[in-house]
Amino acid sequence: MGAKHNIKRYGELWPNYRIELGLEILEKLKQWIVISGGWAWHFMSEENHTEYKHAHDHKDIDIFVHPKNVAQVMRILLEEGFEKVWTRYDHLPSDENFRRYEKTIWLDIGREVRTTIDFFEATSLETTTVNGWHIVALKTLLSFYSNIHSSNNCWAVKTAVELVAQGKNPIGNPLLSKMP
Repeated sequence: MGAKHNIKRYGELWPNYRIELGLEILEKLKQWIVISGGWAWHFMSEENHTEYKHAHDHKDIDIFVHPKNVAQVMRILLEEGFEKVWTRYDHLPSDENFRRYEKTIWLDIGREVRTTIDFFEATSLETTTVNGWHIVALKTLLSFYSNIHSSNNCWAVKTAVELVAQGKNPIGNPLLSKMP
């Protein structure tokens, strides 16, 4: 979602299977991770919101893991059929110790679907809890949209910036998933 949004495509929805597959693995990792990116916006939005593609990026799942929990998270990912995928970022020096894991499955609808997890290590990260999910704190999350995440055009990010500027807390605000 780093590219300019094509407003003619506003209104497109994420398929339910994408959300269900993401939630399935996140539930298994929940106690050891901090969620970032599009899934953080998902959990900050009001419950049962419409899954617009331009509101929250669900192409991948961005997580932060404390180094003491890395082995546990990796064990779960491997048990669930995820495999390490090498990227061009693996050889670059990084404070986050980036890893990518993917799992590809065939759905009953005759379609192959890949679930991608971008995994960053972090020893200290400001977090908040929303409906039982540990997510990157709003101020920190917004700071990522110039280097770690590239979806600064998503509706939730733009709306959150506006709400914060107005002195309002965006968490749970229906505007985070509303089509402009």
